[in-house]
Order: sequence, then structure tokens, then C-alpha cells
Amino acid sequence: MRRLKKTGGRIWLTCLSAAMMAMMASQGSAQTTSAPRPVGRVSIEQAQLAFIGSAALGGGTLSYRGRSYRFGINGLGIGGIGASKIQATGEVYQLARVSDLEGVYGQVRLGWALANQGDGRLWLQNDKGVILRLRTKREGLMLAAGADAVRIQFR
Repeated sequence: MRRLKKTGGRIWLTCLSAAMMAMMASQGSAQTTSAPRPVGRVSIEQAQLAFIGSAALGGGTLSYRGRSYRFGINGLGIGGIGASKIQATGEVYQLARVSDLEGVYGQVRLGWALANQGDGRLWLQNDKGVILRLRTKREGLMLAAGADAVRIQFR
């Protein structure tokens, strides 16, 4: 009887351990599949002028699958005052083909620049579902808050 009790306890402990490991493995894989992975990187240089409305013009490079692709970027927006030069770098998500990078991106921005101390962050998304997550550095005199439409086109 004691032996049966001891064996039953081990079986129960083994089953509990196996169930916990399976649950942890399924949570780990669920977290891995739910978080998108970057498929490329971009670097952008852009000049921006703003006085209630804003205009921007510049270019950048997409690094994707071991190759580099140059593109132009321009846009119009609402909000902000001043002039600045923007340098941005970041990750590209949900890019299936290089041509999917082209298009109009919606942008909500919040940032500032005073001489060379500016900093900001941007998330851009186009109609093909491509997402750019950018870290920006601004130089100039600028207070930026508002919404923009930015167009990327390959050169």
C-alpha cells in the first residue's frame, strides 16, 4: 500500500510537471508568434519647415535581404512651427516585397528641436500594411505636434 501511494505521488508529480512545461512552452510560442519581427531597416534624412502647416523633403535607404534601395520621401502636414533637419533610423515590419515600401504613410508626431538637442519617435504605416518604427534626431529650431501624410517613392 505504501509503495502504491509513493508511486501514485510520483506519477501525479510527473504529470503536473509535464503539464506545467507544456503550458509554459505554449505561452512562449504564443508570445513569439504575436510579436512581429523586423524584416529590414531604414535610414532617412529629411528637411522640414512648419508654420501651422508643414512640408518635408528628403530621402533614405532601405536595407532588406542583404541589399540597399534608395528612395525619396516628401510630405505635407498640419501642426508645428520652425525649421529642422531630421535624421531617422529604424525597423521595417510586414514588408513582403520591396515595392510594398512605396506609398503614403500616416504619421502622428510629437517631438522638438533646439539647436542639436531634438529627439522624437515615429510609427508610420502605409495602405499595404508596412510599418516603420523610427527614432528621430532633429537639428534646428522646431516644435512639432500634429499629423502628416508622408509619401515614399523609389528613385
